[in-house]
Amino acid sequence: MSANNAHPADHPWPYRIVAELGQSIIDVLRGLGKITLFAGRFFYWVGRPPYRIRLVFDQLFFIGNKSVFIIVLSGSFTGMVMAYQTYFGFKLINVDTLVGPVVAISLAKELAPVLTGLIVAGRAGSAMAAQIGTMKVTEQVDALEVMGINSLQYLAAPRILAGTLALPLLSIIFLFVGSVGAYIIGTKALMIDEAIFYSKLGEFMYLEDMLQGVIKAFFFGFVVSTIGTYFGFEVTEGAEGVGRGTNQAVVWGMIFVLVLDYFLTSFLIRIL
Repeated sequence: MSANNAHPADHPWPYRIVAELGQSIIDVLRGLGKITLFAGRFFYWVGRPPYRIRLVFDQLFFIGNKSVFIIVLSGSFTGMVMAYQTYFGFKLINVDTLVGPVVAISLAKELAPVLTGLIVAGRAGSAMAAQIGTMKVTEQVDALEVMGINSLQYLAAPRILAGTLALPLLSIIFLFVGSVGAYIIGTKALMIDEAIFYSKLGEFMYLEDMLQGVIKAFFFGFVVSTIGTYFGFEVTEGAEGVGRGTNQAVVWGMIFVLVLDYFLTSFLIRIL
């Protein structure tokens, strides 16, 4: 048997490692291409009648309202922990009065949109994949197509649109409760003067800082919703496939949020 026709297991281990790495890269690029095409189909169908406004509001309630509790809980404790950690670090160089603006800016620019994106990816993104995946394996998606209803327009478009609109609002709630938590800890537990806390916050906090976080959250919402619905439509092989698709939706959604955050930060910091 020639070297070219040999079974992969017969090759030396360095060859196998390089081959597996190359195949993994190809699979990732293929997946990115499929997700990009899926997003392109969304832009095509979202502007075509019939406009399913009620479905959009239903998904806004599911993605937005039902995520408020976990967002408030996460945001408040994140702000309180940030206040503590920042205070004890700044205390060493006698700038502890800057705790308020530093925590607020960190929340506005970075923590609020990113953590909100991760939470929504874990909660709503997985649910989207599971719901659509279950409909796929039970042939409900095929039934929609038989009735002349485009499944992407009916199932994916309302979820993606609702996720894109809901996540910036959730991010603002995260920022607000996080700032309140930082204020309570800073002024009541760490005994920072309230007047100084407010004055420093007004001196260093700008509208552009909040705008940067809102723009990030807008893109995160679109990406998380797109990935969640995409993996729902890709489900095969029954219940096992639904579980696998749900897992992939969460993992890919979180990875996209973190990677996209870097590129958005690099871009927005130059224009805002």
